[in-house]
Amino acid sequence: MSATTQAQQAERFRALHTGPGLLVLPNAWDAISARLIEEAGFPAIATSSAGVAWALGYADGERISRGEMLAVVRRIVQGVRVPVTADVEAGYGATPEAAAETARGVIAAGAIGLNLEDATDEGPLLDLTLQVERVRAVREAGAAARVPLVVNARTDAFEVKHWSPAERFTAAVRRANAYRAAGADCVFVPHVSDADTIGRLAREIAGPLNVIAGPPAPPLGQLESLGVRRASLGPRIVQATLGLIRRITAELHERGTYEALADLVIPFAEIQRLIDR
Repeated sequence: MSATTQAQQAERFRALHTGPGLLVLPNAWDAISARLIEEAGFPAIATSSAGVAWALGYADGERISRGEMLAVVRRIVQGVRVPVTADVEAGYGATPEAAAETARGVIAAGAIGLNLEDATDEGPLLDLTLQVERVRAVREAGAAARVPLVVNARTDAFEVKHWSPAERFTAAVRRANAYRAAGADCVFVPHVSDADTIGRLAREIAGPLNVIAGPPAPPLGQLESLGVRRASLGPRIVQATLGLIRRITAELHERGTYEALADLVIPFAEIQRLIDR
């Protein structure tokens, strides 16, 4: 993909955050799941870092290497025509330089956006000043490559167990607004599913808010009315897919029947057409 085309895709994806409706992103983990999402009519593809890691035999949480993650992102980009934004966890290194290197890898893979987390499996949230520098480094890497990456800055403030609910909320808003000021296009606050908290976040964060949709979150229409601009499914679809595999194989093993497969099997020729177009 040329830099011009990639830049155009980035701007098209950025515009989806401002309406007219809620941007909904079911997350893909390989080329065929991405094609199915595109075929369903969604205007962009987001990857699931957990889904990619699990498919390659890794636990979630940056156990997979940057190179392996980006190789899958590249395959997804090559398989669809719509813009692709990549979940690259915490950037595979805590420094601004590591985040910038990951951003350059995202661009090289053909994607036009990325998620950047402020937490790793090693401990507490990254220092706010450091994370702001990392967001700026990602933004500068995109500018240098002439691909205006759509930066979705994630805060895991609601996962800090020793904070009170009020402390989590205050930290989430403070961090989200700092990331926006540093150049993030959207802020991602996972681990929140109750409508009141989501609505308060949307009101107090100065920019598009991304939350996780799917159970137990409110329906998409309610999320939109609360002020959410971007709803992604995260690992929910791959989790449900794995649940279906568990159900199918348990039925085969225990009963020798195929009822769980009924009405779900996509014809072989249709899958071939989706991949080989």
